[in-house]
Amino acid sequence: MFGCQQVLIKIDKSLEAILKFVCEESAKLSNCGTYYARQLYFKTGKIPSKYDLHKLFKNNSHFQAMYSHVAQQCLTTVAESFKSYIGLLKAVKKGTVNQRPKLPGYRKGGLVLATFPGADVKLKDGLLRFPLGSKVKIWFGLDAFYLPMPSNLNYADIREIRILPRNQCFYAEFVYKMNDVEQAPVKRKNVLGIDPGINNWLTCVSNVGTSFIIDGKHLKSMNQYYNKRVSTLKENRPQGFWSKQLAHVAEKRNRQVRDGVNKAARKVIRHCLENKIGVVVFGWNKNQRQNINLGTKTNQKFVQIPTARLKDRIAKLCEYYGIEFVETEESYTSKSSFIDNDLLPTFGAKPEGWQPSGKRVNRGLYKTAKDYKINADCNGSANIIRKVAMKLGLVLNVISRVQLSAPLKIRLWEIQESPNFLIKRA
Repeated sequence: MFGCQQVLIKIDKSLEAILKFVCEESAKLSNCGTYYARQLYFKTGKIPSKYDLHKLFKNNSHFQAMYSHVAQQCLTTVAESFKSYIGLLKAVKKGTVNQRPKLPGYRKGGLVLATFPGADVKLKDGLLRFPLGSKVKIWFGLDAFYLPMPSNLNYADIREIRILPRNQCFYAEFVYKMNDVEQAPVKRKNVLGIDPGINNWLTCVSNVGTSFIIDGKHLKSMNQYYNKRVSTLKENRPQGFWSKQLAHVAEKRNRQVRDGVNKAARKVIRHCLENKIGVVVFGWNKNQRQNINLGTKTNQKFVQIPTARLKDRIAKLCEYYGIEFVETEESYTSKSSFIDNDLLPTFGAKPEGWQPSGKRVNRGLYKTAKDYKINADCNGSANIIRKVAMKLGLVLNVISRVQLSAPLKIRLWEIQESPNFLIKRA
């Protein structure tokens, strides 16, 4: 199993010029390969293999401007994108994919990531040496550039390093082999149900007596501020306008989002390991982000919050620690009453005249048939487990009304008050 770690590169002007040159040549070579592959597909209906592209472009000036293995990796990426396109076309014919894919296109200017195989990058005096092409040495008198080695990684485990340009910054993305971990002592009869949302990003209920909510208000607030800043900076500007300030705002927001995704996923997995939970059930409706229609403002909040990325992150961590991850549709889980054991129909298969025994009083409160008041999202999370309980052989009669009424609230970012404010308040 492989892991990936991104490190922001602190650059001076000379290093910035080198990284820009490498990524620009990668973009130009990628466009050359894409042009050839498109023309071949238009005329013959066939696509080139990576070996065809390597052989054809080995004398190309952009190929020779980079280290040979880096240039080959760039062309391999082009070949794989066309191979994926053909695979998606076949999936459309079979009916397993609904949307018809687009033929891979060109990069209009800009920069493209450059991938250095781990075997070509050498470690010397705590610095990683990245080789450049022989032509670069002739042109500029440079044969390599250097980056610091991350202290938390083992050099022998590194498989490849990608120079990733993004929003006028450069990242070094390390792909490394992860050491096998001893499978956690979890129990398959213990389950955690997860209901995703906005204000309550993840609402989790288990059959081991625990329930908690990962707060999403802070992330939503950061996203709202980002949209406000972008709107202000683009006011009275032509379509497609971009600037250094916009790049800075976007990059800051993206870092905050990545931090939130990693923290939330880790909290879920840590809870599972501490309570020996062996199954995680995540409620998810396919295409719910693309087809949702909750109004312009709510759509913006819902679509831009990266819950799908968080789901994938939790799934990968579950695989790593030996926890079973189950994804299920969540239709009618918010309307039905878990305590009253209401029927849970699937979308489009609701029986005629079906009505839930309870009702949602307001955004966060659900009233059961016996007038018990519980948390609405906890009710939905418990119903998500009930969707797959029979299939997985899970016991849910241990989930109590107390769990559904008073979940623990977890904030990803603690609000830090200044010492002066604490003194005044005291």
